[in-house]
Amino acid sequence: MSKVDKKIVKEKVILGLDPGTNIMGYGVITVRSGQIKLNQFGVINMGKQGEHALKLKKIFDRVLALVDEYKPDEVALEAPFFGKNVQSMLKLGRAQGVAMSAALYREIPITEYAPKKVKQSVTGNGNASKEQVARMLMQVFAIKELPKLFDSTDALAVAVCHHYQNGAIKIKSKSWEGFLKENPGRIL
Repeated sequence: MSKVDKKIVKEKVILGLDPGTNIMGYGVITVRSGQIKLNQFGVINMGKQGEHALKLKKIFDRVLALVDEYKPDEVALEAPFFGKNVQSMLKLGRAQGVAMSAALYREIPITEYAPKKVKQSVTGNGNASKEQVARMLMQVFAIKELPKLFDSTDALAVAVCHHYQNGAIKIKSKSWEGFLKENPGRIL
């Protein structure tokens, strides 16, 4: 197999995370020859862990377990958005930091994306609702049932966004017609 063939066949596993202090979403995809496959998505629920420090420990342990199970090549996280409640932002930042630490503990590179960037990348609209993001991902991955918690599809969207941002889609045309002709495998 030539170097070119090896590059085409190479798989990349991406773990997407949507950090939260009560519920944290995760999504794992595999990319092979430009095709995206859903491995798993779900949530880590910390609601019953009373103390904040215990929630952070659970985040670290669960993210580390996901990294060990799926062996991602890269981790993508949704960056915290700016809110009015400083205490909430502080807790969210800690949750994100702990998730990042777990990935870095296994020397996995990390990239952060703003929520609007993720929505724009997946739906074409940076102001899309969580339900719109979930419905788009349901089409992309043939998911049969709308999840109860959108944190899972938010995390999956972060992984997909990361794939798209790394040049997976080369847009040469300036029209949808041209894009569809250049990318026939992207038509559902």
